[in-house]
Amino acid sequence: MAKNRKLGRTSDQRRAMLRAMTTYLLESGQIKTTYARAKEVAPIAEKMITLAKKNDLAAYRQALSYLTKEDVANKLFHEIGPKYADRNGGYTRVLKMGPRRGDAAELAIIQLV
Repeated sequence: MAKNRKLGRTSDQRRAMLRAMTTYLLESGQIKTTYARAKEVAPIAEKMITLAKKNDLAAYRQALSYLTKEDVANKLFHEIGPKYADRNGGYTRVLKMGPRRGDAAELAIIQLV
């Protein structure tokens, strides 16, 4: 069983943070965050894009129940999903950027390929 990282948060805070980060990633195409968070967000974003490729009402509602903005769900199903229609997985990329100045946490950019 794959165990997820706790990221120094309670389970409800962690879920809210990952929902928000996934929403922002799909909205803007890339986000800058810590490496650990980026590695947690990547599989969730992949699942959302896979839902968008199904392109039916049930999948739309499922995505809408996770994402925090309705216009991002629309973008996901009308722009992002069709863009990756011929690609089987691997929709995101995590690039390391080096340590953060304040606390030396490993920074990364997660982006849609």
